[in-house]
Formats: sequence, structure tokens, C-alpha cells
Amino acid sequence: MKLLPVLLSIVVLSVPGAKALEFSGNPLPVIEIEADATSGLEKIYVLHTKEGVKVSFVAGNGGVPQWKRFSAMGAAYAEPVAAVVDGRKATITLEAGDMGYLVEADGRQHCFWITDYSRHNLELNSLSPLPEQDCARLRLAFDGKAGEIPYYSINGRRMILGRGLELSYTTMTLDEESFSYVTTTAIETLDYISAETSIPAPLCDTRLQLSGDRFLKTWNREKEIETPSIEAIAVEATTRASQSQRENDNEQKESGAEGLGGSAPADITFEAAVTDGAIFRQWEISRTQEFEIPELTFSETEFTFSFQEQGTTYVRFRADNADGTCEFTGPVYEVFIGESKLEIPNAFSPKSTPGVNDLWKVSYKSLVSYQCNIFNRWGTQMFSSDNPADGWDGKYRGRFVPAGVYYYVIKARGADGVDYNRAGDINIIDYSEPSEQQTQQ
Repeated sequence: MKLLPVLLSIVVLSVPGAKALEFSGNPLPVIEIEADATSGLEKIYVLHTKEGVKVSFVAGNGGVPQWKRFSAMGAAYAEPVAAVVDGRKATITLEAGDMGYLVEADGRQHCFWITDYSRHNLELNSLSPLPEQDCARLRLAFDGKAGEIPYYSINGRRMILGRGLELSYTTMTLDEESFSYVTTTAIETLDYISAETSIPAPLCDTRLQLSGDRFLKTWNREKEIETPSIEAIAVEATTRASQSQRENDNEQKESGAEGLGGSAPADITFEAAVTDGAIFRQWEISRTQEFEIPELTFSETEFTFSFQEQGTTYVRFRADNADGTCEFTGPVYEVFIGESKLEIPNAFSPKSTPGVNDLWKVSYKSLVSYQCNIFNRWGTQMFSSDNPADGWDGKYRGRFVPAGVYYYVIKARGADGVDYNRAGDINIIDYSEPSEQQTQQ
């Protein structure tokens, strides 16, 4: 494996007034990390090994830097360290192990933490799923060494230096545009790994790759292991509902809490996008929220249903994996169909006032069947329709009929079971335009 050149010194300032340390004798680059702002440390340095490494601090105002070291007790318990002084530069030889260092120079204190990575070497032997699993998390058994790398604040507070291990695997996420689940790569970044760990359960069959850590990656010595193929047991789905809208100006509107339903018949399309593990798939339609005994079921992920019964109907989607150990139950859609209504006008004025009262139309809601016939006084049928949205324009065979009285017969049935048997008069009113002489008068 090719090694990087020996790095003799690193000079990076982190905060105003902060000083960087100079290292020599280290075989691999020193890694500088910004310390947590609450730690009181100016920098954290990670060395591949501290063996044979020296570190120096150069004062800025001609004074002699004074070195001290501290452990988990904090900087209040710092002990002096003998240094080799060369003018404004003071150098010490590092001892093995992790240690905090305090340098007094330029009228202030500078605090650092130096980590000896050789005491925290990464070992990746194996990673495998545990025999017992649940539907939300994939539990993994880890064999190796990838424990916490602690450091301590100037007050002795224990903190963790994240390893930045990467656990990557394939799973599924919803693509909004196609409304389907597609395979994607997920990456979990881990500060450390214990003997047992877990990740969100993958939604498709996959292999897991564990690689790192970030320190070895910097030194070009990254390690990696892979699991055997893991079968997905988790189930996920996303559902949606869309209703076909009718733009009938004579139909009275009404809908439920979900905005679904209103005037019957209400045609609604239900769709479900599901992950690979969803083997059993079913839409359920029920008149009760408990879905104890669904009235109807559909195995398709997409279907359209025409709601024609007054009241509230409940719809939901369910999916299970192959052995029924993991299941998904979607949100409940409430479809409300209002009671029926039928209001019949008794007059209109075709031809005379274009755009104003020139169509004869009923006003209605939730009619699931409808038949209308209009006759003249001699029983000749002038108009017939089975759609309540239709209106009569006062024409027969393409020509306006004379003003006068006509007769309608309507038979209809509402979503609430109400039968309508209506008959009555329609008056066609002929408004004549006033003559020029009448206007002048």
C-alpha cells in the first residue's frame, strides 16, 4: 500500500488568537479537527502513532512557552512537561496515549487534545444480521473493534470524536413523479460501533458495506467489510386518492372531511405505491371505521370506485410481507355522500334573453338514477334525458318551440334511497323586444 509523504508540520488557525501546533517525526499526516465549541479546546489532533513524535509551540511576543498536560480530570489538574526551548519555540516529546495539553504563552492559555490513533485501531472482521429481527430496524452483530474515541474538555467533560464510519446499503424511496418506490443507496454515518447495532430496516434485498474510518481514509488505509445478502422483511407503502370532478352548474356541492365525496355518484381513484417486501396487498371499503368486516376488497394497487350510497364510507390500504410478520396499514380515507335533492323550475325564456334563463335545468344533488321527459299539450315528446346535468334549450328538432305551457315527467332515485316521481308544468315565456316607437315614448 502506498504511503503519503511524511508531514513535518501543520499550521492552521481555528479561531482568533488560536495557535496551531507544529509536529515532527510523524510518519503519516496529522489530522486536525475543529473541537466542539463548548470543550474549551482550540484544536484536536489525531496522530497515527505518537511514538517518536515531537510537538512544538512558538510564542509570538518573545516569551518562552510553558507546556502542561492534563487527562480526563481537566485542565485544572494540568501538570508541567519538560520542554526543549529554542528562543520563542518550546518542544516536547509526546508520550503514548491520548492526552490534553495546555500551553501558556503570549499572556494566555492555549488548550489542545492529541489523540493517539494506535490506541484505537479499527478492526473490521464481520457484520451479519441477528437471527431475530423486527420490522422497523435491522439488527446487526458486529465482530471487530470500532469503539468510541473519547476526548475531554478543559473541564473534564467526556466527549466523543466520531470515527465517521460509513454503513451503506440499498433500500427504496418514493419517487413522487412516477408515484412508485425506486431503489436508492442509503448511507449511515456512525461515530462508533458496539457488538450490536441497528439501522432502519432496508425495504429491498441488499448487502451492507461497512467502511472507514475517516482517519484511515485520510491516511489511504481504509478498511471495508460486506454482509451476505439480506432479504427484506419490512413493508412500506404510500397511498393517495383523487376524485373525478364534474363541472355541472346545476349540481349542488358537498364533501366530507377529506374533501372526498359530495354529490353522488362520486367516482374516486385510489392508488398505492408499495415496496418489494409487500407481497399481500389489499384495499378495503367499509361502512365502519373499525373495518371489522369490509364490504368490498380489491387486490389491485389502483382501482376506481363509484360511491352511490348516502353517508360516510371508509377506505384504507393494507400490505403484509410474505410470512405476515410485518404489515402496513395506511391512512383511512373518508368519503361522504350527502342526501339527495331535486328542485324543478317552472318557467324559462329561451331565445328572448340569450344567456339569461334560456335553459330549463333542474337543481339536484346525489341522484344515482334519473329520467326526464318533456311533452307539449298534444303529448309529443319535446325533450328526453337520463342526465340531470342536461337542460332543455326550448328547441324541438332544432327550432324553438312556441311560447306556452309544456309538461315534464321525472323519475329519479337518490343516494339516500328516496324515489322522486314528479310531474308538472313548464312555462316558456316569450319576452318580445320593444319596438323603436315604444322606446321613444
